[in-house]
Amino acid sequence: MKETQLGYYFIVMASVIIVLAGVKFASVIIVPFLLSLFIAIILSPSYNFFRSKGIPDIISITLVMGVFLIFLALIAKLIGTSVHQFSANIDLYAAKLTTYYESLATFMNGFGLEIPASEISSLINSKQIMRFSTAIIEGISSIFTNGFIVVLTVVFMLLESQHFSAKIEFADKDKETMKHINQIFSQIKSYMVIKALISLLTGFIVYVALTLIGTDYAFLWGVLAFLLNFIPNIGSIIAAVPAVLITLVQLGAFSALLVSVLYLLVNVIIGSIVEPKVMGRGLGLSTLVVFISLIFWGWLLGLVGMLLSIPLTIMAKIVFAANDNTKWIAVLLGSGESLEKK
Repeated sequence: MKETQLGYYFIVMASVIIVLAGVKFASVIIVPFLLSLFIAIILSPSYNFFRSKGIPDIISITLVMGVFLIFLALIAKLIGTSVHQFSANIDLYAAKLTTYYESLATFMNGFGLEIPASEISSLINSKQIMRFSTAIIEGISSIFTNGFIVVLTVVFMLLESQHFSAKIEFADKDKETMKHINQIFSQIKSYMVIKALISLLTGFIVYVALTLIGTDYAFLWGVLAFLLNFIPNIGSIIAAVPAVLITLVQLGAFSALLVSVLYLLVNVIIGSIVEPKVMGRGLGLSTLVVFISLIFWGWLLGLVGMLLSIPLTIMAKIVFAANDNTKWIAVLLGSGESLEKK
């Protein structure tokens, strides 16, 4: 009996590996689909609001997608201008950053620590660090290379949403499937909409504060803060690095310290106080699982996987919890709070 169970687990593991390999191989198709799905989830409240007011479907979808595309075009225009100007001045910023390395080496030498500036420069490529933020922006922009397909898929998903529930209810005799689907979409919609609003607030605060401080390309760093706020744990840290470095080479150490404090306060107040209070503890994922899911989905689906790691893990947790044979996996993914209460 034990040998049979062992063989069964090996077959399951082999099947999982094959499926994951297939997903990674087909990521060119899966990534735009997932992106379309989660954009549709974010836009669905607006679409449903217009429909509830008696506005025809075609007009509702035109209004929602029109506003969304205008917003995207405006953001793309502003980002494009900032990235172009930043790229033109990148050599100047890299040279100034190298000067700071040399000053640091001289300062350390004064304490008897022999650190040749040439070795620091060879270890840390100034130009590569300066290109770091634009590489992230360009990486996110490349997601929308199939923009027409993504937009078209979002439109069809929104139009289909009103009939999807009825189809599942008709096909599902015991009503369990529809229950789990509603649970998945309810939690993901709640997470995505609230996270988008909080990320928008984060990006806006960063943009206004950096503008007041005088940091170049404040809008670019605000957009970066908005996008990377979707990545748990490390996203806000990554977003802070280029803004602090630009402020350092442009305005000096004191202003860079101010920017560092700004990012720290924004992330502590919004990330640790506002977001948990607004979002509550409904996600039910442990901190370790959140971090591991970030690595796993990032490896499997690239940057989109990192941005959507939380919703994808929530989806997987609900699916595992629906089956008695896989419920233990859902328990492992959970925070364990419900177990402690027992």
